Amino acid sequence: MRLIRERADVLPVLTEVFRTHGYEGASLALISQHTGLGKGSLYNFFPGGKEEMAAAVLEGIDGWFHAHVFDPLRSHEDPRRGIEAMFEATDRYFHSGERVCIVGVFALSDVRDRFAARINAYFTAWRDALADALRRSGRDEASAANLAEEVVAGIQGALVAARALDDPGVFRRRIEWMQALI
Repeated sequence: MRLIRERADVLPVLTEVFRTHGYEGASLALISQHTGLGKGSLYNFFPGGKEEMAAAVLEGIDGWFHAHVFDPLRSHEDPRRGIEAMFEATDRYFHSGERVCIVGVFALSDVRDRFAARINAYFTAWRDALADALRRSGRDEASAANLAEEVVAGIQGALVAARALDDPGVFRRRIEWMQALI
């Protein structure tokens, strides 16, 4: 087990607990078991309790996606290269379809309303950054917006299908299909 000295040390463990068990299933007892921290230590790092823990996990995911997906899509000199980098980063982040999307898990659960603004911002930023790259690569505004929405929805759907069918290859094949589509 990894030594936990500060709040940032807890986040990778929390991320996996929420990814595996969802918000509702991630009890403080389970979180304590996985982090090796007592409830007092958890509340020391996260005075707002489990809701603050989940918000910190979502913030970390948002930061990763901004750095590795959204910002490169918007700033890459060659928009096609930015799009390729998005697919590579997405494949890497979701372990080629073996990991679920926590933001998607939260969006589909009873906790959705509690984190609605953050969930909406994540998907909107992804869709809009991809649409921007598609426009810069020569597509008209309407087709860029439609294709960006199709790709983001396709990635999320492929993650669900890969999990439901216990076949990560579903994700890999959909990614390849979407790359060819673009």
